[in-house]
Order: sequence, then structure tokens, then C-alpha cells
Amino acid sequence: MEEEIKAEFLKSGFTFDEEEEVLKKCVAFCINCKLSASDLVSSWEVYYLNRQLDEPVVYNAQMDGFLIYLQDELRDAAVKEEQQLHVYSMLDDTKDEILRTPTKSGQSKVEANDSMHYTFEDYPTSRGRAETDTPYGRRKNKFVIQQTGCDLPALEGRRTDHGDDNLEDDIISRVRPGKRCSLQVHGSKPEPGCRFMYERIEDRVNHLENRILKHAAVCHASGLYDEPTDATIASQKSIMAVGMICCDGEGRLNEKSTLLQCSAEHSGGQRVRLDLQKLRQFSIFPGQVVGVEGNNPSGHCFVASKIIDYIPCLKSSSVNFPPAKKQDLDPEFASTDEENISELSMIIAAGPFTTIDNLYFEPLSDLLAYARRKLPQLLVLMGPFIDSEHSEIQKCSIHKTFDEIFQLEILKKLQDYVEYMGSSARVLLVPSTRDAHHDFVFPQPPFDVQLHDVTHQILSLTNPGTFNANEVNVGCCTVDILKHISAEMVSRKPADGLPWDGRSKLANHIIAQRR
Repeated sequence: MEEEIKAEFLKSGFTFDEEEEVLKKCVAFCINCKLSASDLVSSWEVYYLNRQLDEPVVYNAQMDGFLIYLQDELRDAAVKEEQQLHVYSMLDDTKDEILRTPTKSGQSKVEANDSMHYTFEDYPTSRGRAETDTPYGRRKNKFVIQQTGCDLPALEGRRTDHGDDNLEDDIISRVRPGKRCSLQVHGSKPEPGCRFMYERIEDRVNHLENRILKHAAVCHASGLYDEPTDATIASQKSIMAVGMICCDGEGRLNEKSTLLQCSAEHSGGQRVRLDLQKLRQFSIFPGQVVGVEGNNPSGHCFVASKIIDYIPCLKSSSVNFPPAKKQDLDPEFASTDEENISELSMIIAAGPFTTIDNLYFEPLSDLLAYARRKLPQLLVLMGPFIDSEHSEIQKCSIHKTFDEIFQLEILKKLQDYVEYMGSSARVLLVPSTRDAHHDFVFPQPPFDVQLHDVTHQILSLTNPGTFNANEVNVGCCTVDILKHISAEMVSRKPADGLPWDGRSKLANHIIAQRR
């Protein structure tokens, strides 16, 4: 077989560098891809012309890239066959002998000896590259932490490493997480397949009204504040009102332009000017629902003495809200007792999961290898996955659809990950507005993930979305909400020099706002 391949290359005008190694790999390619020697050389000529290689020499270093090209051709041919279009390709199973000059007696059609027993796993797949092919793959500091935001204590009694962190992936031992975490996805709109830009004004009004009424009910149920009243009625005594912060114009919010829009139930949805002069410190932004204590001497301006922008979460509440729509993903955890709830181990990562120069998703492969070491119960991946701002996508240099890339490069790797880790592993996907294959709206519906074998292990959230794992509530969003709030927020720092942590204040605003 080697002599036949060598003869075909020489007949086409190619020579070899490291001839023995190149021919061994070419024999393996013929076996795995079901190619004849002439078909292999024909494919090499196409690869040689497309890559615009300088000299007619077949180098050993080029074999990895050539294999990726062959696998892409195989996959494209398989897709065409699934569409029931008969296109002759290398995948056609031809059991009949091809008429050609008889070969030496006793020579079999294709025969692989033990020294040439290669499989596709010996070479990088179409979803990866050899470490010598890209700068990212050649890096030496794999699995080394480059920067940390704070010092976190190590978990005692939990084995998270298996040997040296600098070992290669192929010697990572397979150890499955011991216990599966409970998981509930809190469903919210929009839902997959919904129609966008068709919301009615009445629906928007009702949503804002419900937010204000819910905040008012929680304030009163806490027992810390009186029942909210109408802030637009003139009153000399101190009252408590709940409403939404608004601006009186189209410009940026400031202390002089702040209005409080009350609920339709309490004040007919009217707005009243908010005087903030008596407040020692505050931090507000448009759209924020707050409680305000103060009085309205004239009926035209509510003088605030205190802004209530945070209500403590109560363990139990007498307020009867409609139950949140939840998707219970674990029937076996439906009646879980508190004593059975264990600690939660979770890895959270945000995209993009590619380098700036290619779409081989090498960072994603390394992340999954890292997860195999750390053994998390839950892996949360936040988009973008198919980044619309990537240079390769913007140049339209790819030859597959965005959905095909998502299925092959993302879901297939995640499916391999959960099958490798066992039934205890869980994966949650959060879309991004930069995902080229998903709806460009916000809020954003979840991905339509249809994987029958791992239905309850790989799931998707809305953007933004919340879920509960082992009684830990987690919210996810791929939009930089803190940046948007900080751009619109108006605040007053304490004059007595007390510490003021702006970032903590922004984060508290996110938690304090109730849906």
C-alpha cells in the first residue's frame, strides 16, 4: 500500500520530507477514510492548491491539517447523503473491485498491519487542532491560573485534582462526581419559537404595574414599613409610597429631573416630582422600583426623607403571589429533604470560546478538560458561542451554517463531556445577543437543545434567567447590566467621609429589584 501511495505522489510531481512517517500516516488515512491511493493523492492536490503551498514537497508537519481537510470532506458528504441527494463521494461503500491493472498475486485490497494501526483519535479532529498548529495550542502554561480576583479558601475533604496540573489531557484519570445536584430552571419569557416585536402596550403597562404592586406588598409584609399610600396627595405627615424612578425628559437622569411613578391602584399611575435634598446619600437609576418615605406638603413635590431600595428576603412570607413557572428537571429530587442537600460544586465560564484567529474552539476543549479534573456537579456556559463579532464570521470565510457549527463544535463536545463524566454531570447553556445562530432580541429565549440521550443533562436558560441548584439560587445574564446601570445612575456620596463602594452598590441594585 505504501509503494502504491508513493508511486501516485511521484506521478503527480510530489516528493517527500520524512518519507517513512508521511507514508505511514497516508496509509492510515486511506484505511480510515476508505480511500484508494489515487483518491488520496487527488485530495492532496486539492488541499495543496487551496492552501497555496509553496513547493511540491509533502511534509510530515502538514499531515494534521490534511487530515482535518479529509474529515471535513467526509462530514460534508455525509450531510448530503442525509438530504437524500446522491453525490458520489469518498463515503460511498463500493464493495466491488474497481477494474484496473492486476496487482501482484496475493496482495489484498487494503490491509493494515499492527505497526500502522492508526485511528482518528490519534490525530486532531475537525473540532480541534494539534498543539503545534496554532499559537494557542503551543502554549506551555496549560491549566495554570493567570489571574485571580480574590483569595478563595480551598474546599477540604473534596478531591479536585488528579496529579500535576501541567499533565496532558490524555493521562487525566476518569473520576465521576459522586453525587448529582438537584436542579430547577425557573422558566421565564420569551419562550422558544415566540414572535418578537408583537407586545401590546397593555401588556407593558400590566408588567410595570405588577412590579410596583409586588414591591409594595413585600415592603408591607416585612413588618418594617406602613402600607403604601398615594404619593400625589398633599399631606403634612410622613407617609410611605412605592413607585418607579423616572426622568422628566429624554436626557440623562439627575437630581432635579427625578420623578416617582406610582401604581395605578394607589394613584392612578400618576407621576410626582421627587425632592432628594434631605437625603444624606442615595443611589438611583431610571426604571428602579423603590419605596420612599417622606411627605408632600403642596401635592406637587414629594420630599423624600428615606429611600428604601432593598428589602430583606424573608424565609416565609404571607404574601400570596402567583407561583413562578418552574421546570422541574429532577423528579427524584421533588421531595428532597433539607438534610439530603449537599454542597454544590459549580464551574461558570463566559464566551467567546474561540481564539481571535480561528474557529477551532480550542479554549472550549481546554475548559472541558479542566472540568474533568475539577469534577463539578454543574457546568454553566454563557455565550457567545458562535460569536457574530469574530473576524472569520464577519469575513464570511466559513463554509458551514451557524447552526451546523453550534451542533458540531458545541453540543457534540458537551455531549461527549457528559457521557464521559457520567449521569452526575450537568451542563447549563445561557445564550448571548452576540450569538450568530440565535435570535437577536433581549430578553432572549433559550436554545432549542434536542439531545435525546442526555436530555436532562444539557439544558438551556433564557437570557436573563435563574435556576436553583441544591437550594442555591443563581441568576445569569450575558448583557453587561452593571455597565448600563452605572451609565444611567445618579448618586450622592456621604459627606462625612464614610466608605462608598460603587461596585457593591451596583450589585445590590440587581439583587434588590424583584421580578
